[in-house]
Amino acid sequence: MKYLTTFLLGLFLTFCGREPTVLDRVRDRGELRVITVAGPATYYEGPEGPAGLELDLTGRFAEELGVRLRTVVVPSADAGLDALTGGGGELVAAALVVTTERKRRVRFGPAYEETVIQAVYRQGTPPPRRVEDLIGRQVEVIAGALEAQELATLQARHPGLTWRETPASARGDLVDLVHEQLVDYTLATSQEVALLQRFYPEIRVGFDLGPTRPVAWAFPRDTDDSLYVAAVHFFNRLRATGELAQLLERHFGHVGKFEYADVRGMLLHIAQRLPELLTHFQEAAAQSGFDWRLLAAVGYQESRWDPGAVSPTGVRGVMMLTQETARRMGVKRREDPRASIHGGARYLALMRESVPAEIPEPDRTWLALAAYNVGLGHLLDARTITRAHGASADRWVEVKQRLPLLGKPQWYRKTRHGRARGAEPVDFVDRVRHYHDILVWHDSRNRPGSRPAPPPEDIPSEWLLSVPSL
Repeated sequence: MKYLTTFLLGLFLTFCGREPTVLDRVRDRGELRVITVAGPATYYEGPEGPAGLELDLTGRFAEELGVRLRTVVVPSADAGLDALTGGGGELVAAALVVTTERKRRVRFGPAYEETVIQAVYRQGTPPPRRVEDLIGRQVEVIAGALEAQELATLQARHPGLTWRETPASARGDLVDLVHEQLVDYTLATSQEVALLQRFYPEIRVGFDLGPTRPVAWAFPRDTDDSLYVAAVHFFNRLRATGELAQLLERHFGHVGKFEYADVRGMLLHIAQRLPELLTHFQEAAAQSGFDWRLLAAVGYQESRWDPGAVSPTGVRGVMMLTQETARRMGVKRREDPRASIHGGARYLALMRESVPAEIPEPDRTWLALAAYNVGLGHLLDARTITRAHGASADRWVEVKQRLPLLGKPQWYRKTRHGRARGAEPVDFVDRVRHYHDILVWHDSRNRPGSRPAPPPEDIPSEWLLSVPSL
């Protein structure tokens, strides 16, 4: 049947006097081939499988076109551009920074982010403040990446500048080398640095190389602009509906919470306190349906995993339950770590059940976390205010902007449940997400037998690179 459809489509197009466009061929094949690069800001192995901003964006684009997505993972951005011009895919979605040189090779779609290349070092190493500080030091970057091209350009003005290019390496590997002081400096985009600092708290930014630049998808430079035009319409729609802001929030909205002492403290507590509580978190997760690392992140935000923690307002225990919440959840002794963790998991599950089931994940869980912190009534008030602003009350990115209004008289006087410190649940959710990411990263690095996800099928082996875990 498929071959008959293809034959009839060919006859129709021939009769109409034109050749099939790229978009025609994609739809006829039923598949959009997207070239990407593995990395924390693009495509990686998350707790529930492959994840990343580029995967979410291209997945939505493929869905809009009515086709399936096939992801081709290549070692570097340059390899991606080579694969694109060689017919290995229809577009490159790899957090590509738009440059004059690249514009000569490909056509860029609408910008959806901005970034800047940064020089990265480890605390304790002499900090680089300018290009001259890189001279005579061990500098390592990924071969074929924009960072290597930037260094080559700078070398014309600074002949003493040298560096080593590492083939087919993930960003985290180079940052790990800097963290372990096996390499003095590396270069990375500002998004990558912000994401990786949460796992390597001693990593610091020395200086920015050049101005902030747009990030966009790349398409072949040819006369057929059918897929390019479809992508322009796609991004226009994402902006108009707020979906682009939602996706950026999903992947990067909580990243700015990095604090050196906080991350160092958590890594210490993972080693010292978490082992005694781990079984309780895993049991509670199995019963409630949550990822145990999310429950552990809530517990860490609440008490730093201290069973004896007590707040000035009287909440206590690992999950910092109020006396009323403990009674409702059947917890008799809040200081009992197992009882507290199970009670907190049941309460969080109750909050999630109270959020409309049609709200997709992860927004439903983020809203439930906010309710866990500030109370369901105040969350409902914030959703009402969100709707009053003409925004979607089902999107965390919209609700988090309105929660702080619960502390302003002109708004809370109109609500059913009155005044609340609405900025606190926003900070709470961001920090829980931040701690959850750290726990996922730590667990993936220390789990026996853990390994990267298998590569996509039917892709030339010379283009493939294993996908790293977050």
